[in-house]
Amino acid sequence: MELEKIITGMITISKEVGSFIRKEAGAFNADVVELKRQRDLVSYVDKTAEQKLVKALGELLPEAGFITEENQVDQKKETYTWIVDPLDGTTNFVHGIPTYAVSVALMLEDQLAAGVVYEIARDECFSAVKNHGAMMNGSRISVSATDRVEDSLFATGLPIHNFTKIDEYLGVLNELMRNSHGLRRIGSAATDLAYVACGRFEAFYEYNLNAWDVAAGALIVQEAGGHVSDFKGGDDFLFGREIVAGGKVHPHLLNTIRKFW
Repeated sequence: MELEKIITGMITISKEVGSFIRKEAGAFNADVVELKRQRDLVSYVDKTAEQKLVKALGELLPEAGFITEENQVDQKKETYTWIVDPLDGTTNFVHGIPTYAVSVALMLEDQLAAGVVYEIARDECFSAVKNHGAMMNGSRISVSATDRVEDSLFATGLPIHNFTKIDEYLGVLNELMRNSHGLRRIGSAATDLAYVACGRFEAFYEYNLNAWDVAAGALIVQEAGGHVSDFKGGDDFLFGREIVAGGKVHPHLLNTIRKFW
């Protein structure tokens, strides 16, 4: 399998599904929103977008299995597996806040091999193939070279249903608010990671995420020259539900998190 050809198909499919989501946003009725659990929203747009992705990606690489957010298919396979978030930032979408993305990653055995994050409102497509660098709309991107917390802008997420670590969260927030350019919580982890990859954020961290939230973005950060880890500095960020991603400031952010976590 030639990943360079596969990534072209992934980009085309992601943009096509993004176009569907963009069209639906213009006439979306929040009355059709469902709750998967408290504050965890889903709509027919998520479900239809996932169906479109599964169909098209299945045709692109028929031998691959799937890990998907809406669980319409769940068939991880030993060799190739798609990891798909059809609409990362559903709450933003529902409330008319224009930051949400399609996230598609391809895993080869246990390693991320290709990833696409299509940020719909800005029409920005971030992509990467392992060992081939990271791109945004066809131009190469790289992470920020800033290596001081004091000069950094950070991105994070906040809990929506698991509040067992709220004190730890507040400790890290307090430390970073006092000693950096600030923090942003824009509501789409895939977009956060893409923005780290192109240097808009120096780093991103969040707890209690799923593989589909981070798979594509994590690879894009790595291929843009960045570092991705769990909160301990290890490699369990894909299924371990915690992630730190950044450029040269990555180890300093890890040290801050360790003070409280």
